[in-house]
Order: sequence, then structure tokens, then C-alpha cells
Amino acid sequence: MKVAGFIANRIAFNQQKTFSRFIIRLSVVATVISVMVMIVTLALANGFQEAVSQKIFSFWGHVRVQEKQPGKAIISEEIPITHNAELVRAIAQNPEVKSIHPFATRYALLKTREDIEGVLVKGIDSSFDFNNLKQFIKEGSPIRFTDTVFSRDILVSDYTASRMKLKVRDSLVIYFLKPGMETRPKKICIAGIYKTGIEEYDRLFAIGDIRLIRNLNQWNDDQVGGYEIFLRNYHKTDTVAKQLYAMDVFPETWDAISVKKISPNIFDWLSMQDVTRNVLIGFMVAVAVINLITCLLILVLERVRMIGILKSLGATNWTVQKIFLRHSLIITLTGILTGTALALILLWIQQQTGFIRLKEEAYYLSTAAVKIVGWQVALVGAGTLLISFLIMMIPSLLVRKIQPVKAIRFR
Repeated sequence: MKVAGFIANRIAFNQQKTFSRFIIRLSVVATVISVMVMIVTLALANGFQEAVSQKIFSFWGHVRVQEKQPGKAIISEEIPITHNAELVRAIAQNPEVKSIHPFATRYALLKTREDIEGVLVKGIDSSFDFNNLKQFIKEGSPIRFTDTVFSRDILVSDYTASRMKLKVRDSLVIYFLKPGMETRPKKICIAGIYKTGIEEYDRLFAIGDIRLIRNLNQWNDDQVGGYEIFLRNYHKTDTVAKQLYAMDVFPETWDAISVKKISPNIFDWLSMQDVTRNVLIGFMVAVAVINLITCLLILVLERVRMIGILKSLGATNWTVQKIFLRHSLIITLTGILTGTALALILLWIQQQTGFIRLKEEAYYLSTAAVKIVGWQVALVGAGTLLISFLIMMIPSLLVRKIQPVKAIRFR
């Protein structure tokens, strides 16, 4: 083993300008690029999927509980339900549930002297955790709730504010229209302007006090449109929705809806990123494998005379094989370690500067998000090493077919 290691090191770190030295460097560079691309692809795909998902979850929660509405769009005015304290306590006891908040929505018209715009007002109460929405608020502040009457503060999207030429603290009138009910205008004030980057939300929603909706809908103080439930782990959204629906205290006419069903097109699109990611990684693995096979074949052919001399001196086939396997191992490890280091540096730079920009209207993000998962980085390195080692066994078998006499005469 010591002899094989010594010879392999001499070949690998030979400073003479030979064709094999060029091939070795080319193989190392190809391995570096393959490992870099795989790690960067995984980190960007993870970051993109999580960032877009969290935008939706921050706006809607992870699970919605509301009255069943057969044949009606999920994003629409809800059938009012009466606050169920026993159910709320039971839901809050689920270890995956982080918080639960009432909400209600109602279509309305926003009117200034010059403009009018239709929106769907989402009403929330003072228990709502605005940390979920702070990332979206570009100007102004969250709604300021009062203890007596409903708050007249409202959050509008950047899209709505631009169309209506609204600024923070501007006043306007809101009209709630409903067949069979009197039109009841209310004067409100722009508390803040938000932007999620998800066009279908920014075009449609404004955010206000749920008591304003109760007042205009003539609901009782204990009536709500439904409940938004925030979870600790967004991967368990579908599972928790099923668990809540199966509870004994859950009303039969109510429904527990995973938010993934509210925007299925977005989540289906995010799932397709897995296919793109896997195809790209597959190509990179193929490039690394083909590159190593080619490299090792050239090294074996270039060292045929050396193989013949070693065999004539008594070296076994396995001893000669170990020389080339160790040589290939040096190439692979150098490529893996260098590629991993460069990938992590590149991803760190992206996290700090956001130099990779995206078109927010198309991708819901203005910069590429990064999420580095340690076990994935380790798996890329270990997987590349294992596959490369197994593939390297194939060309190294050529050593067994080389006869010493013919090899020494080989030119």
C-alpha cells in the first residue's frame, strides 16, 4: 500500500509538462464545476421554494378553518361562523400549531376624489402577529387597533396605491356593497403600503380591522369569517389540516383547508422546480463520471510501460490498480473540496449582496433566495466520491489485461 501510495503521489504531483498533467488539471476543474453546480442548484432551489412558500403562508397562515362553501371560490367572502372557544383551545393544543387568529373578508370599493378601485378587504384583529406581515410593509406601519370602536387604519398594496396615487396617512372613503343591504361608506386612513410580489394578492387585497367588516356586515361581536392557523413546520400543512378536521369537537359543516389549495398553481409550479433541479444534478453527475473515466483511461494508456515494468518486478495486478485508484481519488477529493468551498463562498456572497436578481412579477422574488442544508452538501460530496470510486474501478481493470513484455515494448 505504501508503494502504491508513493507512486500515485509522484504521478499526481509531477511537475513535468506532460499531456497527462493537462488531463489531470482538466479533470479536477470539471469535478469542481460539477460539485459547485450541484450545491448551488440545491441551495437556490431550497431557498426559492421556501421563500415563495413563506410569502403565501405569511399572508394566509398555513391552514384555514371556515364554513364549507361548495361551488364557491376559496378566496371569496366567507359564510359567517360563530366563535367556538372550545375548538380554538383544542386547535391551540396541537403541538404543531404556533398561533390561531380570526379573520373575515368582504368586497369593497376604495374611492378618492379622482379614482375608484375594487378590493377584497381582509379583516384581522389585535391578536394577529404582524411579524408575519412586516416583511411586506414597504411604507408606513401596521394597523393601530383601539379598545372601543373599529380601527379606521387600512393597509393597501403598492399596486393599489400606485393606481390611486395614495400615500401613507392619506384619507379616502370605503364602500361595502352587498345585494339587499344599504351602501354604507366609511372614512378610512392609509396606515401602510405593502407589497408581497405575488401579483394576484397585490391586485386584490387590502387589510383592515375585522370589527369594520362586522360593523358593515351587521354581524354580532362573536361572528368571524374563519380562523387562520400558523404552524411551526410548514411541511406538515396537509397533515395538520387533516388532523384538525378529524377532531371530535370540529363542527361537521366547517372545513380545514390547507393553504396549498388556495394557490395550487403556485405550489404545483414550485413542485416542478424539483424536477428541474434533479435533471440538472443528473447532468452534472454524468459529466463528472464521464470525465473521470476518460481521465483514468488516458492515464492508464500513458503509463503502459510503467505498468509493464512494475509487473515484471513482481507487482500484483491489485497493487498496480491501487496506484491508479489512489491517483483518481486525489483528483476527485481535490475537485470535491475545492468545488464545495467555492460553492459556499458564492452562496454567501449572494446572501450578503443579492447580486443574482430576479424579475419579481414572474418569480415572486426580487433576488434569488439561498438556503444551505448541511446534509445536502455532505450528500453531494459523499455521493460524488462514492459514484466516482465505483466508476473508476472499470478503467482500472484494464491493468489486469496488460502483459509485462508487450507493455515494456509499447510506445
